[in-house]
Parts: sequence; C-alpha cells; structure tokens
Amino acid sequence: MARINLLPWREQLREERKQRFLVSLVGVLVVAAGFVFLGDQLLNGAIEQQNARNEFIKREIAVLDARIKEISELKARRQQLLERMKIIQDLQGNRPIIGRVFDQLVRTLPDGVYFSSVKMGGKKIDILGAAESNNRVSNLMRNLDASEWLGSPNLTQVKATTAGALDQANVFQLSVQQTQPAAEEVEGDKK
Repeated sequence: MARINLLPWREQLREERKQRFLVSLVGVLVVAAGFVFLGDQLLNGAIEQQNARNEFIKREIAVLDARIKEISELKARRQQLLERMKIIQDLQGNRPIIGRVFDQLVRTLPDGVYFSSVKMGGKKIDILGAAESNNRVSNLMRNLDASEWLGSPNLTQVKATTAGALDQANVFQLSVQQTQPAAEEVEGDKK
C-alpha cells in the first residue's frame, strides 16, 4: 500500500513557520528594545557627563572671576599707593624749595616796601603789599624778574592811599611765578 500522509502537514508547517516568525519577531523586538535602552543610557550618561563638565567649568570660571576681581582691586590699590608715593616724593623734593622762595622774596624786597599778604597756589604766588612810591614797586618787580627762583612778575593793581596827613602809601597787588634754576646752578649753590 502506498504511503499517504493524510495529516495536515502543510498547516502544521505553516503554524511552525508562523511560530518561528513570531519568536524571531519577538526576539528582534527585544534586541531592538535593548539597543534603544542602551542607546538611551549612553546618551543620558554622555549628557550627564557633559553637564558635570559644564558645572565644573562654571565653578572654575567663578573662581577665576573672583581672582580677576581681586587682581583688579590689587591693581587699583597699587595705583593709589604709587600716587601717594609720588605725592610724598614730590613733597619731600619740594621741601627746600619753599625755603628758597621765601628767601628770594626777602632778598628782592627793596627798602620802603612791605608785604601784607603772600599766597601761593601751585607755582603762582599772589602778593599784596604797600610801598612808599611807585618807583619802589618798580624796583620790586625788577628784583623779582632778576631772581633765579622767581619770574614773570605781573602787576595787577596799584592804588594810592593816605592814612594820615603825613603817611602816604601805594597799595599794590601783583603775582609772580615760581621757577626753578637749572640743575648746575643748584649744585653750585650746595657746594
């Protein structure tokens, strides 16, 4: 007798193929889900690492900003100290000059002239005084102009006043510039 297979083998084969396909499909889905999960974990890890780097950089920038601010404050303090030192050095250097200027004012003062007020502002000296005559004021101006520590006398005002029957004076106001003689002359004076 011929062997005839009456069992539904084609349907069974289809069912087996269908099951293998479904198992393969579930396997592929599981593997794909695993890859997506791993990719997500890798990306989240990379993002967290980059955020940590960014935070570290922000902290370091804040530290550097504080240092920069401290350095700028130190530079400002240094500049203030340098300015103070320069002022002190200028004052120390100019100390003997004012003595010379007063000495020259006394040496240039002719007889019959006296000063009632002397004001110094910077290099300008304002003088108020009285003289017996206009010639004495002229002599004073010539003497001031000839001085090596004083120069450019400028007469602002002269008034004739009478205080009594015999007293007569000319009140004057003038300004003169303080100058400094050449270095050789100062060295020669010290020797």
